[in-house]
Amino acid sequence: MFLAIDAGNSNVVFALYDEVSKSWKNHFRIETHAAKFAAQLHKKVPMYFLEHGISPNDITQIGFSSVVPEINEQILQFCENYIGTQPYLISPASFQKLPIKSLRPNEIGTDLICNVMAGYSKYGKALIVVDFGTALTFTVVDAKGEIIGVNIVPGLKTALNSLFQNTSKLPEVELKMPESALGKDTIHAIQAGILYGYTGLVKGMLEAITSETQQNFQVIATGGLSSVLTPLAEVFEEIDKNLTLEGLRLITKANS
Repeated sequence: MFLAIDAGNSNVVFALYDEVSKSWKNHFRIETHAAKFAAQLHKKVPMYFLEHGISPNDITQIGFSSVVPEINEQILQFCENYIGTQPYLISPASFQKLPIKSLRPNEIGTDLICNVMAGYSKYGKALIVVDFGTALTFTVVDAKGEIIGVNIVPGLKTALNSLFQNTSKLPEVELKMPESALGKDTIHAIQAGILYGYTGLVKGMLEAITSETQQNFQVIATGGLSSVLTPLAEVFEEIDKNLTLEGLRLITKANS
């Protein structure tokens, strides 16, 4: 099996790809900034493997993408010691063998490269990947596979947490799309403001990109919150929560 490790700003996601069934399974995560991260890593991964009947010997290859360099060495050492396999850490040098090109490979996050690698490999045409993570990102690729631009906005949870941290007496609320854009109480008002607001933001950004470039794009959404903004279902050709993982796998294979 192939083990993908995607270290993001909020969580480190682990997932296994079964080469026989050609599918992703066994997703689990550890908070990136959890207290004593190394201790959590050494405890939670072996426990998860044990509970799901996975042996370290089942892992034949490991791909590792990270936008949090301060934890890279801990993860690399853990994989060597526990699994006995050295992960392939995706870096700007990895992009040389890909159909995806970036004018500034040292400045773009490897997670965004993973996204567009998976999307472009599947569709082979101009696309926009909208990633609902800690940051909300729009990565734009032309028909030749060249990344022509990226937009970065605070993510849904980031915006919500900022509201709580900087405003007194507001309750924490669930990120759930309300039926009305007109809040009837405090919780409803926050949900309406954030979720309908971000729905308009996504639509407006996609319209601005399309208008400026005069291109037709395949629009793909990914990320844990990609299904929250239900009015956007008609905007996205596909919602693929495994997009980053699949791109990570493809980039690792291309550099093997």
